[in-house]
Amino acid sequence: MDECWSPPLPPTSRDLLQDDTRPYFLWWSEVTVGQLRKLLQSPDIAERAYWMGALLREANTRDVWLFVRPADIRGLWPQLLRHLGRARPMWAYLLGLEPVAWPPREHAHA
Repeated sequence: MDECWSPPLPPTSRDLLQDDTRPYFLWWSEVTVGQLRKLLQSPDIAERAYWMGALLREANTRDVWLFVRPADIRGLWPQLLRHLGRARPMWAYLLGLEPVAWPPREHAHA
């Protein structure tokens, strides 16, 4: 399905196509678009999940597709869950995944 997938809408800002731009959705960091692209390819799964989670949680969905594909998100889903916050149910729905209760039952405090 992802083979012929393409983003449905243009980005919210054409600046997001420039590597030296600081994206609006990483407001707490100094990371540029170019740096984010590298972080999203990191061999360190925890690092990749943190930055992909930040992207999914903070960016407009139409901008997410500039950086990742649905298969990328699905492939990292278990590691992404902790980083998605209130966006978790929306992404589960958009990707056709089972909704996940959070925090996981084994970590919930009584």
